[in-house]
Amino acid sequence: MSVLKLFFHDHGREGDNSLIKTVTFAITHFTVAFTVAFLLTGDILIGSLIAMVEPAINTVAYFFHEKIWASRARRRQAQSAGYDQQGVTTA
Repeated sequence: MSVLKLFFHDHGREGDNSLIKTVTFAITHFTVAFTVAFLLTGDILIGSLIAMVEPAINTVAYFFHEKIWASRARRRQAQSAGYDQQGVTTA
C-alpha cells in the first residue's frame, strides 16, 4: 500500500478523520502559540516566529500520534472479534 494511501485511506464508513483533526489541531495550536508568545514578548515578529516553528513540528507529530492510536484501536477490535493480526480466525 502506498504511503499516501496509508495516510489518507478511508477506514470504514465514517473514516478516521485524522487529517481533519490534524488541521483543526494545527489551527488551534498556532493560535494559542502566537497568543502566548506575543503576550510574553510583546513583539509581533518574535511571537509569529515562535508560533510557526513549534506548532508546525508538533502538528506533524500529532498526525502520526493519531495514526498510531487508530491502528492500536483497529488491532484491539480485531483481536476481540477473534482475529489475529493477519486476519486469520483465532477461535
